[in-house]
Amino acid sequence: MEKRNAGRLNRQVGVVGLRCWQLGADWGEVDESEALALLHAAADTGVDFFDTADVYGDGRSESLVGRFLKERKDDGVFVATKMGRRLPAQTTEGYSRENFLAWNDRSRRNLGVDTLDLVQLHCPPTPVYSRDEVYDTLDEMVEQQRIAAYGVSVEKVEEALEAIKRPNVASVQIILNAFRHKPLEEVLPKAAEAGVAIIARVPLASGLLSGKYTEDTAFGADDHRNYNRNGEAFDVGETFSGVPFEVGLEAVERLRPLVPQGATMAQFALRWIVDQAGVTVVIPGARNVEQAKANAAAAGLSEVDHAAVTAVYDELIRPHVHDRW
Repeated sequence: MEKRNAGRLNRQVGVVGLRCWQLGADWGEVDESEALALLHAAADTGVDFFDTADVYGDGRSESLVGRFLKERKDDGVFVATKMGRRLPAQTTEGYSRENFLAWNDRSRRNLGVDTLDLVQLHCPPTPVYSRDEVYDTLDEMVEQQRIAAYGVSVEKVEEALEAIKRPNVASVQIILNAFRHKPLEEVLPKAAEAGVAIIARVPLASGLLSGKYTEDTAFGADDHRNYNRNGEAFDVGETFSGVPFEVGLEAVERLRPLVPQGATMAQFALRWIVDQAGVTVVIPGARNVEQAKANAAAAGLSEVDHAAVTAVYDELIRPHVHDRW
């Protein structure tokens, strides 16, 4: 798999990683044996960047990744986790030194490591990105070897640009896909200039860009594509990238003829992201071994038709998302 320099992370990582949200909750159930099997399958294909969070399944995702690390015994595996969403209410004051240390202790226990590779602030309230004391505490945690590096996960372009100004922010995780183009304008160029890694999340727009859904597709009660369709539980941009489901289906049908022969719609969508200058790693999820292998194979596709993707975005998607995040 192609490797890219992660800048301030001081290492190279494969361009296709694995997001492990689905191993915790909110996507329907994935049993432990299947979860561990797909983690190993991803690593076997060259995936070395695994993204999780302390709230995915209330620690279940981190714990499963920790079991995988113990079984793998592979120093080449890089794990990024997140903290902040354990707050019962998202307040700026909740992002305190006391909470950071407590969350960090819990994540290190879950993952079975002394030093976390990367900790990301998990889409906190916008003012958090501007608070000096937040970064002072994160710097202290690096000095204490609680964490090797820190970054941010954001909802909005403006939040990413604020974080990139900070000299020790190593990464920005942001929604970027064929239905979310705004980060291409400023975030990716400024991150590349600063040496900040870009982690592209929600690459398949919650599965819309897999091309497998229809108007009749039903999602389980415990699936955020059901209960967060209108942003009832968290930012609606995390569900189908904020695109109305029916509009997304129409856009997918417009994109389908662009998929190269022998490739899947999902692989086409992942390759579009990998092609973007400044992207370090894209982190699709997977619910089984076959999906994990197929996602990794996207790194080997040839470049896709970017002009055609842009045309579909401008006509159908832009009015719904471009000015919101």
